[in-house]
Amino acid sequence: MRRPLRRLIILLILALIVEYLVIPELIGASKDLYLLGRLNEGWLVAGLIVEAVALFCYALLNRVLLPRQGRPSLSRLFRIDLSAAAIAHVIPAGTVGGAGVGYQLFTAEGVPGTEVGVMMATKGMGSTVVLNVLLWIALVISIPLSGFRPVYATVAIIGAVLLALVALLILGITRGEKRAARILRALGQRIPGVGGDRLEQVALQAAASIRRLGRNRAVLIESLTWAALNWLLDAASLWCFIAAFGGYPNPVGLFAAYGIANVLGAIPLTPGGLGIIDTITPVLLVGFGLTRSVATLGVLAWRLVNFWLPIPAGAIAYASLKVPKGTDLRAIRRAFAEMIGRGPSSQNPPAGETDAETPAETSGESAAESAQEAPEESPARDRS
Repeated sequence: MRRPLRRLIILLILALIVEYLVIPELIGASKDLYLLGRLNEGWLVAGLIVEAVALFCYALLNRVLLPRQGRPSLSRLFRIDLSAAAIAHVIPAGTVGGAGVGYQLFTAEGVPGTEVGVMMATKGMGSTVVLNVLLWIALVISIPLSGFRPVYATVAIIGAVLLALVALLILGITRGEKRAARILRALGQRIPGVGGDRLEQVALQAAASIRRLGRNRAVLIESLTWAALNWLLDAASLWCFIAAFGGYPNPVGLFAAYGIANVLGAIPLTPGGLGIIDTITPVLLVGFGLTRSVATLGVLAWRLVNFWLPIPAGAIAYASLKVPKGTDLRAIRRAFAEMIGRGPSSQNPPAGETDAETPAETSGESAAESAQEAPEESPARDRS
């Protein structure tokens, strides 16, 4: 009964969010549809292109953090990121589910599982740090221009806590790697299908990777650059969509509103901050001089590209990675069933198996068929 009950609770939570957060915004936006008559299509196209470039920068961040030997092509890295984003946008706490799909696809490309784990951990921590640093810079600049708001203190506290946790995690891994490895080994032995040896190896390799990244300034600077461009271009896409409806906000104030909404939206209540980012961003933008109608329609148009479009695009990208060219429609349907039904962590190899065995498990039609025939028997679905 646990699985149906859990799904029912998730659906109820999503229904409440749609009822009390999303629908009121849509009703308010419907009163401002007259703005569509003076819509600037050029800014819409610019916003779409800038958003695509922002996603591409995230794939370049993966490319920098992965080892050169056996690294997938840039095209495949981009499609893996799209596939992970599609999962992250459809389930609560979707970052975990997206990471599971990403892990499966990276290991299917032949990348060792420990390298994938280290890359994902480093990318997640680095991206969080970069967003909070950029947000603090924007807040420091915007306070003299637009005044202080109570939400600034809340966001500053949340950001400080996140940065402190990241700093403690890095310090614990690099300075006390043996102790961290022992703790993870003990935890891994209690998790079915994971194994203490695997987690211990990830901890040791993560410590070495972080130290290596700190010594290699070129790689560190390149990683921070791509992470910063990912956030800045995403915010620039929001600016383009607002400009399409006739609003031209101050870029610093817009990034402050964008950063606050994304920090609060990172709380794992809804998939990708659905309903939170959509509601908070227009309210904050009104405080920076925009009219409510322009801010609401601009944010809704931006979220259509930022949140909703990656879902079908990610599904297509997943099928292109899993299904060879020239196959029939049935194989494509099986790939979609595998993406939706197997659960993101079901492809992780059991304890004791090597990383070289992972690609074999994650390829072929037999994996998809087993997912359809016995989806309830996989213990990894509960972990995901």
